Amino acid sequence: MAAIWKHFKDGGWGMYPIVLWSIITIGIIIERALYLFGSSINKDVFLATMQKCILAGDVAKAVKMCSAANAPLARIVQAGLVKVNRPDEEVQAAMDEAALREIPKLAKRTGFLALLANLAMLSGLLGTVSGLIQSFGAVSGESVDPSQKARILAEGISEAMNCTAFGLIVAITGLIGFAILNGKTQGLEDDINEASVQVLNLVVNNRQKVNLGGIPQGG
Repeated sequence: MAAIWKHFKDGGWGMYPIVLWSIITIGIIIERALYLFGSSINKDVFLATMQKCILAGDVAKAVKMCSAANAPLARIVQAGLVKVNRPDEEVQAAMDEAALREIPKLAKRTGFLALLANLAMLSGLLGTVSGLIQSFGAVSGESVDPSQKARILAEGISEAMNCTAFGLIVAITGLIGFAILNGKTQGLEDDINEASVQVLNLVVNNRQKVNLGGIPQGG
């Protein structure tokens, strides 16, 4: 920690915006990771369970299991199942409406990580340029003691390199977080699209087996 603090002080004013971007980046990564990985369910197991319930005609049990799952995929499927006593178009519309509510929540804020990575890198570059300008400007001054020029130049270059290093660390962290979270989001969206279509087809093709007991009528 002492070494990190020393590098931070050596980086000068340019380190402060980089720290700001790093705090926001880490906060978004943690919040999004908790939400996305907490929203994951095993799609294959879920579909197998839904298929078993629907083929048995027990839609009420399927609805209860969706409620217990408490995941975007389950909520979208549940929206269609509670409309199972309505025409196919209404079942599809209910699932589409639920998807429009749930899917944007999956991608929320993740896109900011790419922006923050660029801001961190540019802030590091700005601190680098500023440090070099300051050091070369001081060295070129006639009033500077020649014996101090090497020290002043070294301090300026140290400031510049520390800003560059910290900016790149935050940028790399943000980009890695963006890639992982974006991949997870895309995987969840693909699961939702696949599962919702399969459940809808199961309902449409097995209406004669469906037991409407426990399902809200007209809802």
